[in-house]
Amino acid sequence: MRTVSPSWCSRDALIVARELLGKVISIKGCSGMIVETEAYKRDPASHGYKITPRSEIMLRTHGRWYVYVIYGMYHCLNITTNKGDVGAVLIRAIEPLKGVEIMKQRRNTDAVHNIGSGPGKLCTALGINKTHNDTCITSDLTLHHYKKIANVVTSTRIGISEGKELPWRFYVRDNPHVSKK
Repeated sequence: MRTVSPSWCSRDALIVARELLGKVISIKGCSGMIVETEAYKRDPASHGYKITPRSEIMLRTHGRWYVYVIYGMYHCLNITTNKGDVGAVLIRAIEPLKGVEIMKQRRNTDAVHNIGSGPGKLCTALGINKTHNDTCITSDLTLHHYKKIANVVTSTRIGISEGKELPWRFYVRDNPHVSKK
């Protein structure tokens, strides 16, 4: 698989979010194909709506991992986008490809469809934490080209209280690893 160039992420978050479907995330012998994403720009649900020390990565970079903690316990994995403006794409779900047994153990589950079917789940399964924040997508946590996805569903984002009317969520139709249908 060919590694994705950081410059590929310099485009608008909506374009990157859709085109991330079918890409692969790999780290230390484990990998998964991205099957669900959400775009965030300068909207009320975005960390970039009001730039803080935590979210300034969304403004100053593209092609970098943005990892943060929610609810005090779950990590979320994003890729920064939108060169010269605010943007990031949340990786919501992956389909496990390699290192499945390791990921099952980390997630304490035998259900393969449940390994990476949510932002916190996929980070636990892949061993992603804050040490990966603000690292390049070509670091030990790597993004690869894999396959083109034609069967894409567009919907509104989930799990947010503001900006939920925006159709900025993308997922692979009928994929059992998507977080919510």
